Amino acid sequence: MEYSPISPFMRPISRTHLRVVDEHDTLAMGKPVNKWVLLRELAKARVAFGVSERDLTVLQGLLSFFPDDALDGNTTMVVFPSNKAICERLHGMPCSTMRRHLARLVSAGLLVRRDSPNGKRYARKEGQDRIAFGFDLTLLYQRASEISRAAEAVRESEDQIRRVREVVSLMRRDLAALADFGEELEPGNDLWNLLRDKAMLAAKALRRKLPLDALLQLRAELEHFLEQARDKIDGPETEELVTKDAQNEQHHHSSNTNSIVLEPNLENVRPAATTPDGDPDIDQERQNNPHAKTLPKIPLHLVTTSCPTLATFYDGPVRHWHQLYDAACHIRPAMGITPSAWEEAQRCMGPEQASVVVVAMLERFAEIRSPGGYLRALASKAASGKFSCGPMIMALMGRRRAA
Repeated sequence: MEYSPISPFMRPISRTHLRVVDEHDTLAMGKPVNKWVLLRELAKARVAFGVSERDLTVLQGLLSFFPDDALDGNTTMVVFPSNKAICERLHGMPCSTMRRHLARLVSAGLLVRRDSPNGKRYARKEGQDRIAFGFDLTLLYQRASEISRAAEAVRESEDQIRRVREVVSLMRRDLAALADFGEELEPGNDLWNLLRDKAMLAAKALRRKLPLDALLQLRAELEHFLEQARDKIDGPETEELVTKDAQNEQHHHSSNTNSIVLEPNLENVRPAATTPDGDPDIDQERQNNPHAKTLPKIPLHLVTTSCPTLATFYDGPVRHWHQLYDAACHIRPAMGITPSAWEEAQRCMGPEQASVVVVAMLERFAEIRSPGGYLRALASKAASGKFSCGPMIMALMGRRRAA
């Protein structure tokens, strides 16, 4: 490594460190940064900076010696504890281990050593000036913006993995449901056993913490088998069968005085209280809510036919329930539905039925004053077993026929 000339504090500073200071000096100087918030951001982005959890433990110990919670570019940010004091603060960490972690923090460009001529760490006054020898936190402070951006990139990646995992989980259940449905239509076809095997293997794979590329590969495989199943099942006889089932469900709910049809007056129903986030795996969410364990009793093709506005806001085919879920996730923010309301609807209704509700609401969006409150009201009904999305779709079909 090349080094610049000796610094005023007797320790050479690498050109990499100087370049980092120059790049971020104008971004950070003068703006206080909470040291503990910055440490949490660095913990989230630690892989990008090449530091370990143990390295950050040592950094946390050093930060505890800085008297203020805020790091400020207008103050000297040098801490000067002895090795013994640092190890005591770290609950007896061996001195050799502590020095190794300190070296990694310096190498990562998060700390700079400011050594005195005799190698001791201390502070003294020279007239009006205060000179400190120890560990300088200025680099950490000046890289605050970089650390925050890296942490946000990690969060976005984690969120992408979570979304893909949810879609794959839905695809796996779609495959199992199509296998059961196909067995009823054409018993003995080897394709249905193949689909069940693929669904079972996907379920086993989802028990592990898969990286994004593995999830994307699994999604592509399931997409292939789903298309095979749909091509085999689709036909006039099947469409007539499922449409008749949907009409029977509509008749059943029309005779129930407590049924819910998509009407604006439900906006005034008090929203259900938001419950804590459940397990991110959709299977667990369904186990927590017995009313959300089955797919909607309305055929998917009737949903897409009754909700043509969906095609305006979502560019892609919708032949399977997981694709409808993906579409609902895309249009939900544009409708003003908050993430908490969407998550509550999924817990109470199941992801597929919640998706049907969202695309049905899109058809009458101009008539709904508070989409988020409306969705929470329907989720509250679903939680008590008093809601089905079938009547909503049949009501929209009736409006289209009357138009």
